[in-house]
Amino acid sequence: MTTPVYDFVKNYASQNKERLHMPGHKGNGTLGVEKYDITEIGGADSLYEASGIIAESEKNASEFFGCKTFYSTEGSSQCIRAMVYLACVNRKNKNRRPLILAGRNAHKTFLTAAAMLDCDVEWLCPESGESYLSCTVHPEKLSQKLAATTPDAVYITSPNYLGNISDIKKLAQVCHRFGVPLMVDNAHGAYLKFLPESLHPIDLGADICCDSAHKTLSVLTGGAYLHISDTAPESYANQAKNALAMFGSTSPSYLILQSLDLANQEIENCKSRIAQLAENVKKAKETFAANGFGLCGNEPLKITVCPKPTGYTGYEFADYCGSKGFVCEFADSDYVVFMFSLNNGLHAPQKLAESVSNITKKAPLSSAAPDFHLPEKAVSIREAALSPCVTIPVEESEGRILAVPTVGCPPAVPIAACGEIIDRQTIERFLYYGITECTVVR
Repeated sequence: MTTPVYDFVKNYASQNKERLHMPGHKGNGTLGVEKYDITEIGGADSLYEASGIIAESEKNASEFFGCKTFYSTEGSSQCIRAMVYLACVNRKNKNRRPLILAGRNAHKTFLTAAAMLDCDVEWLCPESGESYLSCTVHPEKLSQKLAATTPDAVYITSPNYLGNISDIKKLAQVCHRFGVPLMVDNAHGAYLKFLPESLHPIDLGADICCDSAHKTLSVLTGGAYLHISDTAPESYANQAKNALAMFGSTSPSYLILQSLDLANQEIENCKSRIAQLAENVKKAKETFAANGFGLCGNEPLKITVCPKPTGYTGYEFADYCGSKGFVCEFADSDYVVFMFSLNNGLHAPQKLAESVSNITKKAPLSSAAPDFHLPEKAVSIREAALSPCVTIPVEESEGRILAVPTVGCPPAVPIAACGEIIDRQTIERFLYYGITECTVVR
């Protein structure tokens, strides 16, 4: 497997030429990586007009994923915006605003993209009892929705933050029966392609998806893929670079590009090791269950622990794990999420399970998150997001219109959406998840 981007930069760095171009560190600095951090000099290609080494590297990635694959150096966020853009500009009905049918657990980037592109969203909502981070979309429910409305795309998040993988194959079949493209935020699932039996959305019928390569592969933070299937409208692939360029910096990181380039070499021979790691994660889940912990999700390289049956909130259990040397990806009152990759080593899952399962058990906690409630919509996402706004205490927000989601990453999944009226139930959900301020239309 060739590594054209990495080879070019390594060769350039070895020549010690006087750099009279950007970046300003000129190849010198305290981080130690500055000599590999370059700009679009001659021969280095250009990400959004790729015809040389970047194009060759993207072709290598495309061969692995079995579709048209494009690089992002600004994470899946850039790819999500590109997907929404493609749905908007390629909609069949130009006489109305774009409309996307989306799972409610969408990343906040999806909302900002809808705001920028003036796209309407109709929500697919969670089942009763589901976390706001989850949104199980059943093929039957999707079919009923599509029979009643004609969106320009269906957008779902799979895997979600808690490690639940949707039935992409059946959802894609439903979408295609109605002639609607299926878009998948697969940010947490780049590795799904390399399981013994691929669970990658493109292989299961999705038309377009994004992967955050940096989340589960050996890629620097910000490295991501935009994948476009042959089943997608032809215009998607033809306009993919323009879509990415619309939202991307004109100075993409060559450090990130090199790590994406090198990942092609790494994943060429990783299938057997990923299979073994997935098996070890499965055994670790069994250890957790045997010790009284609840579990959530079916993702092969993620363990989502529900510690309340053992008497601890998610925050408390995350602190305990940290005291044992294990730092989680995410914790809230109900869950603690652990993500594994080959760089943890094959035995890391069992080490985690054995090290923390002997925590002193207490009386189970019965508290639960408020059930999902869809607030009333007052104005469009765009109108709310672009209105003058003010940040106020959540307790004073009843009856106000949410301007922008006030939620950090992780998990970056909004509890309420731009343009919705904050009611008492929404306030209770905010407070349950520790959100004490929100930004509302002035």
